[in-house]
Amino acid sequence: MIQEKFYNFNPNIKGIIASNIRKYRKAKGFTQEQLALYTELSYDFIRRIETGNGKFGFSVNTLYKIATVLEVSIDDLIREEKESLNI
Repeated sequence: MIQEKFYNFNPNIKGIIASNIRKYRKAKGFTQEQLALYTELSYDFIRRIETGNGKFGFSVNTLYKIATVLEVSIDDLIREEKESLNI
C-alpha cells in the first residue's frame, strides 16, 4: 500500500517560534525583561522560550499574549522563513 505524504511538519517548530519572538522583540526594541512585564509572563519563561533551554511548553494563549504585545499575528510567530524551506 502506498502512503501519500500530505504535510511536511517541521520538528523544530519551537526553534522557529523562539527565533521569531526574538526577532520581533528586538525589532520593537524590547528587552526580554520588558516583554515579560508587558505579557505578564515571567522573565525566566521568556528567556527559556527564546533560548530553548529546558523542557517547556506554551499555549496558544501565551502565543496570543506575545503576539499582541509585539503587534504581530500568531502566524508571524510560527511562520518559517521562506529561505529555509525546502520547496
